[in-house]
Amino acid sequence: MIDPKQVQALTAVVREGSFQAAARSLSLTPAAITQRVKSLETAIGARVLVRGKILRLTPQGQAILGYSQKAEWLEQDLMRSLNLDSQQFRGKTRWRTLRVAINADSVATWFLPGVKAVLLHQHLLLDVIIDDQDYTHEALRSGEVVGCITTLAQSMKGCLSEPLGIMRYRCLAQANVIQRATSDNGKLSIHRLLGEPAIIFNRKDALHDRFLLEHFGLEGANYPKHFVPALDAFEAAITLGLGWGMVADASGQSLGDQVINRPNRFGLDVHDVMPGAFVDVALYWQHWEQEPAHAASLTRAVKAAANQALIRVTD
Repeated sequence: MIDPKQVQALTAVVREGSFQAAARSLSLTPAAITQRVKSLETAIGARVLVRGKILRLTPQGQAILGYSQKAEWLEQDLMRSLNLDSQQFRGKTRWRTLRVAINADSVATWFLPGVKAVLLHQHLLLDVIIDDQDYTHEALRSGEVVGCITTLAQSMKGCLSEPLGIMRYRCLAQANVIQRATSDNGKLSIHRLLGEPAIIFNRKDALHDRFLLEHFGLEGANYPKHFVPALDAFEAAITLGLGWGMVADASGQSLGDQVINRPNRFGLDVHDVMPGAFVDVALYWQHWEQEPAHAASLTRAVKAAANQALIRVTD
């Protein structure tokens, strides 16, 4: 029988990212957290964590974390079926946390407005992990989150993958940058553009390379890059004329037919580097196949919001 306190310690380490932070969250000493995790490994006869600069769950750790989450959900469903799961308990609002992995562009545009109502109505708290859409599924695979927005279409084991739609990215730059990248005949020169720095969100961001491959047939191109892993600063760098960047169309309506030069985002001096050219990224909501009612409510809200905000996939 696995000790619940040991599983609690492992969960806290994964959630907080370190033994020290886990200890603070549970009001314990780091030594106590370390001992509980070691005792868990002794009990099952296998490592649950790979220690290093970044802590990673082993397959055994992933299985334990997933089992623990599902057991908690089963208990919540049981309490609800017994009419013991009221939102008010002893005069206090009962908040429940759902941990999800979302790409930064979705969080900044359509995701939060889309799930706002269900969060408020059902007293749900979001614990959002921000990662590139090509990597968010790893957090779901490891059991860290209950759902993720991802580019992975194939359902992972024990999960469902539901198409959300397409997020469209355009290549934007300040007018001076575009002028320097324009040849004497008035057309965009790819060689001159590659002489200008690219503004890239982080080292996982491959949108610029996709743009160059899809529209110019360039693969493995070498060009100067600014890495700016904060969305406001990323957009500010483009507005300031530091380089060119791939920017998601913002949404409140369909992303497909919006005017790019929105003064509230960039100012009128920011334009398409190559009008009519874009990169489309198909997004999916992957979530556990067996999920409790409140997680299922989030799933419905995500799908409904994406249906309003993203470009619909046509067969």
